[in-house]
Amino acid sequence: MGTGRTAAATLDPWAVLGLAPGADAAALKRAFRAQARRWHPDLNDNDPVAEEKFKQVNEAYALLSDPRRRRAWEAGEPDPEGGPVAADPFAAGFPAFETYLEQLFGTPRRSSAAAAGDGEEPAPAGTASGSVTAAEPASPPVRSTSRSETVVSLTPEQAQAGSRVEVELADGTVLEVWTPPLAGDGWRLRLPGLGAGGTDHFLQLRVVSDEGLRIDGLRVLYQLEISPAEAVLGCRVVVPTLQGPVKLTVPAGSSSGRLLRLRGRGLRDGDLQGDQLVELRIVVPQEVSDAELALYRRLQELALEQP
Repeated sequence: MGTGRTAAATLDPWAVLGLAPGADAAALKRAFRAQARRWHPDLNDNDPVAEEKFKQVNEAYALLSDPRRRRAWEAGEPDPEGGPVAADPFAAGFPAFETYLEQLFGTPRRSSAAAAGDGEEPAPAGTASGSVTAAEPASPPVRSTSRSETVVSLTPEQAQAGSRVEVELADGTVLEVWTPPLAGDGWRLRLPGLGAGGTDHFLQLRVVSDEGLRIDGLRVLYQLEISPAEAVLGCRVVVPTLQGPVKLTVPAGSSSGRLLRLRGRGLRDGDLQGDQLVELRIVVPQEVSDAELALYRRLQELALEQP
Protein backbone atom coordinates (compact mmCIF):
# COMPACT_ATOMS: atom_id res chain seq x y z
CA MET A 1 0.00 0.00 0.00
CA GLY A 2 1.13 3.54 -0.52
CA THR A 3 1.67 6.04 2.26
CA GLY A 4 -0.08 9.02 0.68
CA ARG A 5 -3.68 10.08 1.33
CA THR A 6 -6.18 8.64 -1.11
CA ALA A 7 -7.37 10.30 -4.29
CA ALA A 8 -10.63 11.32 -2.57
CA ALA A 9 -8.77 14.44 -1.37
CA THR A 10 -8.72 15.71 -4.95
CA LEU A 11 -12.24 14.52 -5.79
CA ASP A 12 -15.57 16.01 -4.86
CA PRO A 13 -16.40 14.10 -1.63
CA TRP A 14 -20.13 14.57 -2.20
CA ALA A 15 -19.83 12.90 -5.59
CA VAL A 16 -17.75 10.07 -4.14
CA LEU A 17 -20.60 9.26 -1.73
CA GLY A 18 -23.31 9.87 -4.33
CA LEU A 19 -24.88 12.74 -2.39
CA ALA A 20 -26.06 16.21 -3.26
CA PRO A 21 -23.96 18.92 -1.55
CA GLY A 22 -25.28 19.88 1.86
CA ALA A 23 -26.97 16.56 2.70
CA ASP A 24 -27.62 16.15 6.42
CA ALA A 25 -25.60 13.97 8.81
CA ALA A 26 -28.06 11.08 8.71
CA ALA A 27 -28.00 10.91 4.90
CA LEU A 28 -24.20 11.20 4.98
CA LYS A 29 -23.89 8.22 7.29
CA ARG A 30 -26.35 6.10 5.29
CA ALA A 31 -24.58 6.85 2.02
CA PHE A 32 -21.21 6.08 3.59
CA ARG A 33 -22.39 2.71 4.94
CA ALA A 34 -23.80 1.74 1.54
CA GLN A 35 -20.69 2.80 -0.41
CA ALA A 36 -18.28 1.29 2.13
CA ARG A 37 -20.05 -2.04 1.90
CA ARG A 38 -20.11 -1.88 -1.88
CA TRP A 39 -16.36 -1.31 -2.22
CA HIS A 40 -14.81 -2.98 0.86
CA PRO A 41 -11.97 -5.24 -0.40
CA ASP A 42 -13.09 -8.04 1.93
CA LEU A 43 -16.33 -8.20 -0.06
CA ASN A 44 -14.73 -7.78 -3.51
CA ASP A 45 -12.07 -10.51 -3.56
CA ASN A 46 -9.30 -7.93 -2.99
CA ASP A 47 -10.05 -6.21 -6.30
CA PRO A 48 -7.47 -3.38 -6.64
CA VAL A 49 -10.14 -1.10 -8.11
CA ALA A 50 -12.36 -1.77 -5.10
CA GLU A 51 -9.44 -1.01 -2.77
CA GLU A 52 -8.95 2.41 -4.32
CA LYS A 53 -12.69 3.13 -4.34
CA PHE A 54 -12.95 2.11 -0.70
CA LYS A 55 -10.12 4.47 0.22
CA GLN A 56 -11.90 7.30 -1.60
CA VAL A 57 -15.15 6.58 0.24
CA ASN A 58 -13.35 6.48 3.59
CA GLU A 59 -11.56 9.77 2.94
CA ALA A 60 -14.71 11.47 1.64
CA TYR A 61 -16.64 10.54 4.77
CA ALA A 62 -13.74 11.51 7.06
CA LEU A 63 -13.64 14.95 5.43
CA LEU A 64 -17.38 15.66 5.38
CA SER A 65 -18.06 14.32 8.87
CA ASP A 66 -15.36 16.54 10.40
CA PRO A 67 -16.77 20.12 10.65
CA ARG A 68 -13.31 21.69 10.71
CA ARG A 69 -12.04 19.82 7.65
CA ARG A 70 -15.32 20.32 5.82
CA ARG A 71 -15.25 24.10 6.35
CA ALA A 72 -11.67 24.25 5.13
CA TRP A 73 -12.49 22.20 2.01
CA GLU A 74 -15.55 24.32 1.18
CA ALA A 75 -13.49 27.49 1.58
CA GLY A 76 -10.68 26.13 -0.60
CA GLU A 77 -8.22 26.24 2.30
CA PRO A 78 -5.53 23.65 3.14
CA ASP A 79 -6.71 20.53 4.95
CA PRO A 80 -6.01 21.05 8.69
CA GLU A 81 -5.22 17.33 8.96
CA GLY A 82 -2.34 17.63 6.54
CA GLY A 83 -3.95 16.86 3.18
CA PRO A 84 -2.05 14.57 0.81
CA VAL A 85 0.88 14.04 3.18
CA ALA A 86 -1.26 12.48 5.93
CA ALA A 87 -0.64 8.81 6.58
CA ASP A 88 -2.73 6.22 4.75
CA PRO A 89 -4.91 4.52 7.42
CA PHE A 90 -4.90 1.32 5.34
CA ALA A 91 -1.16 1.10 4.75
CA ALA A 92 -1.02 -2.10 6.83
CA GLY A 93 -4.09 -3.66 5.19
CA PHE A 94 -7.86 -3.52 5.38
CA PRO A 95 -9.79 -4.60 8.49
CA ALA A 96 -12.82 -6.85 8.17
CA PHE A 97 -15.90 -4.89 7.11
CA GLU A 98 -17.75 -5.43 10.40
CA THR A 99 -14.67 -4.53 12.44
CA TYR A 100 -14.15 -1.41 10.35
CA LEU A 101 -17.66 -0.10 11.09
CA GLU A 102 -17.34 -0.98 14.76
CA GLN A 103 -14.12 1.05 15.04
CA LEU A 104 -15.62 3.97 13.12
CA PHE A 105 -19.02 4.19 14.79
CA GLY A 106 -18.25 2.59 18.14
CA THR A 107 -20.83 -0.20 17.72
CA PRO A 108 -19.83 -3.29 19.73
CA ARG A 109 -19.71 -6.50 17.78
CA ARG A 110 -21.08 -9.71 19.28
CA SER A 111 -19.08 -12.84 18.75
CA SER A 112 -20.51 -16.20 17.76
CA ALA A 113 -20.04 -17.20 21.39
CA ALA A 114 -22.41 -14.43 22.40
CA ALA A 115 -24.98 -15.83 20.03
CA ALA A 116 -25.03 -19.02 22.03
CA GLY A 117 -26.64 -17.23 24.95
CA ASP A 118 -24.71 -14.54 26.86
CA GLY A 119 -27.88 -12.50 27.41
CA GLU A 120 -26.63 -9.25 25.89
CA GLU A 121 -29.11 -6.64 24.71
CA PRO A 122 -29.88 -6.24 20.97
CA ALA A 123 -27.66 -3.85 19.04
CA PRO A 124 -29.16 -0.51 17.95
CA ALA A 125 -30.42 0.06 14.43
CA GLY A 126 -27.64 0.60 11.93
CA THR A 127 -25.30 -2.08 13.22
CA ALA A 128 -23.12 -3.52 10.48
CA SER A 129 -24.35 -6.49 8.53
CA GLY A 130 -23.28 -9.73 10.10
CA SER A 131 -23.28 -8.52 13.73
CA VAL A 132 -24.95 -11.01 16.06
CA THR A 133 -26.34 -11.02 19.59
CA ALA A 134 -28.14 -13.48 21.79
CA ALA A 135 -31.85 -13.65 21.09
CA GLU A 136 -34.79 -15.67 22.28
CA PRO A 137 -36.19 -18.05 19.66
CA ALA A 138 -38.99 -16.39 17.71
CA SER A 139 -40.77 -16.71 14.39
CA PRO A 140 -38.16 -15.11 12.12
CA PRO A 141 -39.10 -13.66 8.72
CA VAL A 142 -36.73 -16.11 7.02
CA ARG A 143 -36.69 -19.56 5.53
CA SER A 144 -33.66 -21.83 5.39
CA THR A 145 -32.64 -23.24 2.02
CA SER A 146 -29.44 -25.01 3.06
CA ARG A 147 -27.06 -25.41 5.97
CA SER A 148 -24.97 -22.51 4.66
CA GLU A 149 -27.53 -20.00 3.41
CA THR A 150 -30.74 -18.40 4.66
CA VAL A 151 -33.17 -16.32 2.61
CA VAL A 152 -34.35 -13.17 4.39
CA SER A 153 -37.42 -11.35 3.08
CA LEU A 154 -37.60 -7.58 3.63
CA THR A 155 -40.10 -4.91 2.67
CA PRO A 156 -38.81 -1.96 0.63
CA GLU A 157 -38.98 0.19 3.77
CA GLN A 158 -37.00 -2.33 5.82
CA ALA A 159 -34.36 -2.63 3.11
CA GLN A 160 -33.96 1.14 2.83
CA ALA A 161 -33.58 1.83 6.54
CA GLY A 162 -31.81 -1.37 7.59
CA SER A 163 -33.68 -3.94 9.62
CA ARG A 164 -33.28 -6.39 12.49
CA VAL A 165 -33.96 -10.03 11.61
CA GLU A 166 -33.56 -13.23 13.58
CA VAL A 167 -31.95 -16.22 11.91
CA GLU A 168 -31.99 -19.74 13.30
CA LEU A 169 -29.09 -21.93 12.23
CA ALA A 170 -29.24 -25.68 11.73
CA ASP A 171 -27.86 -26.32 15.25
CA GLY A 172 -30.60 -24.21 16.84
CA THR A 173 -28.46 -21.13 17.45
CA VAL A 174 -30.49 -17.95 17.00
CA LEU A 175 -28.68 -14.91 15.63
CA GLU A 176 -29.82 -11.31 15.55
CA VAL A 177 -28.60 -9.58 12.40
CA TRP A 178 -28.96 -5.97 11.27
CA THR A 179 -29.15 -5.65 7.50
CA PRO A 180 -27.30 -2.65 6.01
CA PRO A 181 -29.26 0.43 4.87
CA LEU A 182 -30.07 0.68 1.15
CA ALA A 183 -29.79 -3.08 0.71
CA GLY A 184 -30.99 -4.65 -2.53
CA ASP A 185 -32.72 -7.78 -3.70
CA GLY A 186 -30.21 -10.58 -4.23
CA TRP A 187 -27.57 -9.19 -1.84
CA ARG A 188 -25.67 -11.89 0.06
CA LEU A 189 -24.36 -11.03 3.53
CA ARG A 190 -21.57 -13.14 4.99
CA LEU A 191 -21.52 -14.28 8.62
CA PRO A 192 -17.91 -15.47 9.04
CA GLY A 193 -17.41 -18.79 10.81
CA LEU A 194 -21.05 -19.32 11.76
CA GLY A 195 -21.82 -22.14 9.33
CA ALA A 196 -21.42 -25.87 9.87
CA GLY A 197 -17.89 -26.85 10.82
CA GLY A 198 -16.79 -23.23 11.17
CA THR A 199 -17.61 -22.33 7.58
CA ASP A 200 -19.27 -19.06 6.63
CA HIS A 201 -23.04 -18.70 6.70
CA PHE A 202 -24.73 -16.43 4.14
CA LEU A 203 -27.92 -14.41 4.21
CA GLN A 204 -29.55 -13.82 0.84
CA LEU A 205 -31.82 -10.77 0.88
CA ARG A 206 -35.12 -10.89 -0.96
CA VAL A 207 -36.67 -7.44 -1.44
CA VAL A 208 -39.64 -7.83 -3.78
CA SER A 209 -43.04 -6.17 -3.48
CA ASP A 210 -46.33 -8.00 -3.99
CA GLU A 211 -46.46 -6.51 -7.52
CA GLY A 212 -43.07 -7.98 -8.43
CA LEU A 213 -41.04 -4.79 -7.94
CA ARG A 214 -37.42 -5.61 -7.04
CA ILE A 215 -35.59 -3.11 -4.84
CA ASP A 216 -31.92 -2.33 -5.44
CA GLY A 217 -30.85 0.51 -3.14
CA LEU A 218 -32.98 3.44 -4.28
CA ARG A 219 -33.67 1.89 -7.68
CA VAL A 220 -36.69 -0.23 -8.49
CA LEU A 221 -36.50 -2.98 -11.11
CA TYR A 222 -39.50 -4.50 -12.86
CA GLN A 223 -39.75 -7.11 -15.60
CA LEU A 224 -42.56 -6.52 -18.10
CA GLU A 225 -43.80 -9.36 -20.29
CA ILE A 226 -45.09 -8.39 -23.74
CA SER A 227 -46.18 -10.34 -26.80
CA PRO A 228 -44.20 -10.46 -30.07
CA ALA A 229 -46.84 -8.28 -31.74
CA GLU A 230 -46.59 -5.67 -28.98
CA ALA A 231 -42.79 -5.66 -29.33
CA VAL A 232 -42.95 -5.13 -33.09
CA LEU A 233 -45.78 -2.59 -33.18
CA GLY A 234 -45.27 -0.86 -29.84
CA CYS A 235 -47.99 -0.50 -27.21
CA ARG A 236 -49.22 1.35 -24.14
CA VAL A 237 -49.27 -0.71 -20.95
CA VAL A 238 -49.94 -0.14 -17.26
CA VAL A 239 -47.06 -1.05 -14.93
CA PRO A 240 -46.95 -0.99 -11.12
CA THR A 241 -44.72 1.41 -9.19
CA LEU A 242 -44.23 2.02 -5.49
CA GLN A 243 -46.41 5.12 -5.90
CA GLY A 244 -49.18 3.33 -7.83
CA PRO A 245 -49.80 2.15 -11.41
CA VAL A 246 -48.67 4.31 -14.35
CA LYS A 247 -48.97 4.09 -18.12
CA LEU A 248 -45.81 3.27 -20.05
CA THR A 249 -45.17 3.54 -23.79
CA VAL A 250 -43.25 0.61 -25.26
CA PRO A 251 -41.58 1.85 -28.47
CA ALA A 252 -42.12 -0.10 -31.69
CA GLY A 253 -39.31 -2.47 -32.58
CA SER A 254 -38.35 -3.26 -28.97
CA SER A 255 -36.37 -6.40 -28.12
CA SER A 256 -36.11 -8.50 -24.97
CA GLY A 257 -33.72 -6.95 -22.48
CA ARG A 258 -34.47 -3.36 -23.43
CA LEU A 259 -34.65 -1.07 -20.39
CA LEU A 260 -37.20 1.73 -20.11
CA ARG A 261 -36.77 4.33 -17.36
CA LEU A 262 -39.50 5.80 -15.18
CA ARG A 263 -37.78 8.78 -13.59
CA GLY A 264 -38.44 9.48 -9.94
CA ARG A 265 -40.40 6.26 -9.37
CA GLY A 266 -37.84 4.69 -7.05
CA LEU A 267 -37.22 5.21 -3.33
CA ARG A 268 -36.35 8.60 -1.85
CA ASP A 269 -33.56 9.17 0.67
CA GLY A 270 -33.19 12.81 1.64
CA ASP A 271 -32.17 14.71 -1.48
CA LEU A 272 -31.73 11.52 -3.50
CA GLN A 273 -34.52 10.07 -5.63
CA GLY A 274 -34.20 6.74 -7.39
CA ASP A 275 -35.71 5.70 -10.73
CA GLN A 276 -37.60 2.61 -11.82
CA LEU A 277 -36.17 0.52 -14.64
CA VAL A 278 -38.57 -1.62 -16.67
CA GLU A 279 -36.95 -4.56 -18.48
CA LEU A 280 -38.88 -5.88 -21.46
CA ARG A 281 -39.31 -9.61 -21.88
CA ILE A 282 -40.95 -10.92 -25.04
CA VAL A 283 -43.07 -13.98 -24.27
CA VAL A 284 -44.36 -16.38 -26.94
CA PRO A 285 -47.74 -17.93 -26.06
CA GLN A 286 -47.64 -21.66 -25.38
CA GLU A 287 -50.88 -22.26 -27.23
CA VAL A 288 -51.84 -20.55 -30.50
CA SER A 289 -54.75 -21.02 -32.88
CA ASP A 290 -54.46 -22.37 -36.41
CA ALA A 291 -55.02 -18.86 -37.74
CA GLU A 292 -52.18 -17.50 -35.62
CA LEU A 293 -49.87 -20.30 -36.75
CA ALA A 294 -50.64 -19.44 -40.36
CA LEU A 295 -49.73 -15.81 -39.74
CA TYR A 296 -46.46 -16.77 -38.04
CA ARG A 297 -45.56 -19.01 -40.98
CA ARG A 298 -46.29 -16.17 -43.38
CA LEU A 299 -44.11 -13.83 -41.35
CA GLN A 300 -41.31 -16.39 -41.48
CA GLU A 301 -41.67 -16.65 -45.27
CA LEU A 302 -41.52 -12.88 -45.62
CA ALA A 303 -38.38 -12.74 -43.48
CA LEU A 304 -36.70 -15.40 -45.64
CA GLU A 305 -37.61 -13.51 -48.80
CA GLN A 306 -35.79 -10.39 -47.68
CA PRO A 307 -32.36 -9.96 -49.29
